[in-house]
Amino acid sequence: MSNAPGSKTELKSRIGNVEMSGAENELVRIRPMTESDLGAVLEVERLAYSFPWSEGIFRDCLRVGYCCWVLEFRDLIDGHGIMAVGGGESHILNLCVRPASQSKGFGGRLLTHLLETAHSHQADTTLLEVRPTNTRAIRLYEGLGFNQVGIRKDYYPDEGGREDALLFAIELSNLSPN
Repeated sequence: MSNAPGSKTELKSRIGNVEMSGAENELVRIRPMTESDLGAVLEVERLAYSFPWSEGIFRDCLRVGYCCWVLEFRDLIDGHGIMAVGGGESHILNLCVRPASQSKGFGGRLLTHLLETAHSHQADTTLLEVRPTNTRAIRLYEGLGFNQVGIRKDYYPDEGGREDALLFAIELSNLSPN
């Protein structure tokens, strides 16, 4: 495996500073999301977001075959990630971690898993949107090598109307195969 920018080794080393101890690390599992997970996924989504996705949106993502994952810690779903892949690119549609479990490296673990999955599906680029006010997520994305490539006007619902989204992208061409 290469340590080139964007390589699997480099991605894991970039999130290493927020990883948990070895014993706790053993208690983390990322696995495909199933319909039976939707209750727990919706709980995390509602705790984390003022404007959460509906159960129908998650069901549709599962039905159409998007890459849908959950992160479990101590057998509790603490996060989820949804990604569409096609035409040589991937688009991370939702990346969410239970608020009480944030700053433990879970977001980085999920994001790294999604990037590795995108690469294994022959995607060259991964895109995602983020609220400009979500500075914690922006730091995570930039720390893993994402760059801002645009702005989507009035993208997100907000208490006062709409909020823009920052569009971020990362090239996956340097990732080593799994």
